[in-house]
Amino acid sequence: MIRLDRIRLFEIHLPLKEPFQISSGVVQNRRIMLVQVIDADGAEGWGECVAGEYPNYHPETVDTAWLAIRQWLAPKLFERSFDHPMEIYPWLQRDIRGHHMAKAAVEMAVWELAARKAGQSLSRYLGGTRDKVAVGISIGIQPTPDALVEKVREAMAAGYRKAKIKIKPGADVAYVRAVRETLGPDVPIMVDANNAYTLDDADVLRTLDQFHLMMIEQPLAWDDLLQHAKLQQTLQTPICLDESITGVERAHDMIELQAGRIINIKPGRVGGFTSSKQIHDLCQQNNIPVWCGGMLESGVGRAHNVALASLANFTLPGDISPSSRYWQRDIVVPEWQMDAKGMISVPVDKPGMGVELDMDYLDHLTVRQDELKVP
Repeated sequence: MIRLDRIRLFEIHLPLKEPFQISSGVVQNRRIMLVQVIDADGAEGWGECVAGEYPNYHPETVDTAWLAIRQWLAPKLFERSFDHPMEIYPWLQRDIRGHHMAKAAVEMAVWELAARKAGQSLSRYLGGTRDKVAVGISIGIQPTPDALVEKVREAMAAGYRKAKIKIKPGADVAYVRAVRETLGPDVPIMVDANNAYTLDDADVLRTLDQFHLMMIEQPLAWDDLLQHAKLQQTLQTPICLDESITGVERAHDMIELQAGRIINIKPGRVGGFTSSKQIHDLCQQNNIPVWCGGMLESGVGRAHNVALASLANFTLPGDISPSSRYWQRDIVVPEWQMDAKGMISVPVDKPGMGVELDMDYLDHLTVRQDELKVP
């Protein structure tokens, strides 16, 4: 039985080691909202909201999620007790539309709390089966093709199992060609457009077929399926949908329309673990591979991604880089590490997410906080 007593919100500012650029903008300092849930027995769990500070990837932001949790989600969670965390997401969906990232932050925190209370690792509590997960790297848009080649070369030397290359019009074909021609046909690469193209750019996107990519991620509009279906019919390369998939219903529509052949499941984007598991199971039934994307998370969000990626149908390397990829110092102990073979160990022998918050460092980074209590 889970009966929440308090929900604490923290906003921290965590500077990236280097700027990260996608087709719609650049991030240098990451504003991150962390959520701590505490139940009537004193058990606690942690979650992370993956929303950015500006609505360029997704309509939600740190500030809208903060408001949504304070005004609507926390009061609704305080109304009743729950037998299992899988009840949280459908309860929050009742009469509250959207706000998936805000819902995910509190929902995943409750899953972590429940795993701790059960004395199980979050991975096993979710149904994960792996002890290690394969790691890919996401490389932001670079100033020149040569600069991109060096970034990919460094990533492969470090052991990463996949290099995701961010692209946009004008920084696409020549950049990918340089990587493929310089590093050879066996380097596992994909591209991610973050919906920077339209069907008018179909010829450019078809040109990418010659480079034998693992996939082209989200080339068209973030809320589109039909145009992606038209594009996929003309491409040899699989389309992977990211922003377009906001829940299991959209995943079902993608499969029905043949709008893509792979799905990137980001739990923070789809409303949390319950929704992620539903999408995972649907894709497994339909032979659609999935992988776990990243949102420049701290070690808390990374812990949740590692646990989710241990499920059986996460067959492609995820964007679950070690802490040192983005941060001089992470907020969890121990920090996340990748071995020389490009694998991260799943902490299956520890209850909950398998890492602990560095509370002194968290206090140092916190710029605002709030505590919500049962009335």
